[in-house]
Amino acid sequence: MITSLHSASRFALLAGIFVLGAYLQAQGVLPGILQHSGDVIYLARSHLALAAISGGLAIAVGVPLGVLVTRPRFEAWANTITQLVGLGSTVPTLAILALAMSVLGIGAPSAIVGLFALTLLPIVLNTVAGLRTVPRHLIEAASGMGMTPGQILTRVELPNAMFVILAGIRTALAINVGTVPLAFLIGGGGLGELIFTGIDLMEPTMLLAGAIPTAMLAVLIDFSVGQCQYWLVPRGVNPLR
Repeated sequence: MITSLHSASRFALLAGIFVLGAYLQAQGVLPGILQHSGDVIYLARSHLALAAISGGLAIAVGVPLGVLVTRPRFEAWANTITQLVGLGSTVPTLAILALAMSVLGIGAPSAIVGLFALTLLPIVLNTVAGLRTVPRHLIEAASGMGMTPGQILTRVELPNAMFVILAGIRTALAINVGTVPLAFLIGGGGLGELIFTGIDLMEPTMLLAGAIPTAMLAVLIDFSVGQCQYWLVPRGVNPLR
């Protein structure tokens, strides 16, 4: 049942892209968008670079941090740490970017720091949630077999929590890619250059030339991580299989 729904969602995605392309062609908008294809390709590279660096840093920090706060010696600090991490999502994105710019100056480094702060929370929360939902009897059985805490973490807890952890990474990266256009406002580059320039010049085709690829990249990243979630998580602990 779940597998069929998974296939249906992929078909709906492809059908939606086809319908959108046909509609834009019928309205005469698609040729105007294609005039900016060279700019789209060039700016998409910097867009993906910002998303990859900031998202990679968020994963590298968020997953270990989520693991850390679930360890017995650090559980007393769990709420404090998650609240501090949550500041990246509660504070408006433009405020985070402006704060990063005031410290690091205009350019890509400030954008990466701002996007990193925005992306971190879903990864940490899902890592914590995934590890806390591992059945207690599995951990007790592993301990009774003589496994060390490190072995229990890597062989029991993480495999059982991986589906939830990847769900957090999937959400975080999709949000990251969709937020990267704001990096243009602090000189970070990306497809936001077409979006905001199109707004300033009142050119809808230029705006759409930046907005549509951004949306498609976010959907593509979400779909790609979803495929990793489907195939990498073992069948016994994967509700999609």
